[in-house]
Amino acid sequence: MVRSMNVKLLDLQAQYLPIRNEIRRAIDEVCDAQALILGPAVEKFERSLADYCETKHAIGVSSGTDALLCALMGIGIKPGDEVICPSFTFFATAGSIARLGAKPVFVDIEPQSFNIDPKLIEAKITNKTKAIMPVDLFGQMAKIDEINAIASKHKLKVIEDAAQAIGAKRNRKPACSQSFAGCLSFYPTKNLGAFGDAGAICTNDDHFAEVCRKLRVHGSGHTYHHEMIGGMFRLAAIQAAVLNVKLKYLNEWHDARRKNAALYDKLLAGSKVITPKIDEGNWSIYNQYVVRVQNRDKVKAVLLEKGISTAVYYPIPLHEQECFRYLGYKSGDFPETERACEEVLALPVYPELPREQVEYVAKELLAATK
Repeated sequence: MVRSMNVKLLDLQAQYLPIRNEIRRAIDEVCDAQALILGPAVEKFERSLADYCETKHAIGVSSGTDALLCALMGIGIKPGDEVICPSFTFFATAGSIARLGAKPVFVDIEPQSFNIDPKLIEAKITNKTKAIMPVDLFGQMAKIDEINAIASKHKLKVIEDAAQAIGAKRNRKPACSQSFAGCLSFYPTKNLGAFGDAGAICTNDDHFAEVCRKLRVHGSGHTYHHEMIGGMFRLAAIQAAVLNVKLKYLNEWHDARRKNAALYDKLLAGSKVITPKIDEGNWSIYNQYVVRVQNRDKVKAVLLEKGISTAVYYPIPLHEQECFRYLGYKSGDFPETERACEEVLALPVYPELPREQVEYVAKELLAATK
């Protein structure tokens, strides 16, 4: 008989404690130097991040949300413009569009990858469309090659929401390297997490990178000469110092997540549980391991009784959110998105998760879905 266990969805302490001394030294260096906003620590992290993402530039900003907002500002999105994005995603994707007075234009997802369906994009393009914002959901890249082809045909920019996908690859090329710009989040629960909010914009475009660097300091770049209206999107040096330490461990953590995901795949094969489908040519970093189950809320409650923490990303599609009611969408407009919202369940998959806990989660999930 398998004993009952308490299984966390994520254990940040398990990641922190082995590298605690290294992180504390890096923080102390920033504290001693008192260069607390931007400065050498941020510049060092930006260089390392650009190398990791295989882009010419990485611009550190204050959060993943601000990365999206700043990137959209950087390409000149303004009131009345339209930006195409999925409805099945974190709020910041569409929220950053709406904050600029532009219109989020939603597109349904592919049922297997949970990412935006490229086949449905072109029908949503109008003379007001200025950009496409695909999301690399749960650590798997969207079909960026197909999306880029559509964007090129219609002279649109692609702003990739890669908040959950640093290090993910499609056709051996990393997230952020194949789009006009890629936006990253370093929220503490991400595969690469800061000690608070932090984010970055990665790009190969020199002019756009310079614009974003100015936009993150109220459009001035610290000169008190404001060429444009920006925001206060600066990255704190302490966050950069923490991220500098963690970045060198990131591939090791990716591998551990992928090992846990592969074990789930094996243990859940042939059951009623629908496991993640990774597109051919994709290399997922499993920011989340998300399955589909019937009677999801009941299954979630049963697992909690067994000591297993799970999560639902996301229970309400963006097109049904109260704040987007003005867009005129209704239930039924995006059937795959709505079905996903009813069925998805994220299981623990973090790098330090012991094998016996993965086996316990799988066993109890199978029992709950018989």
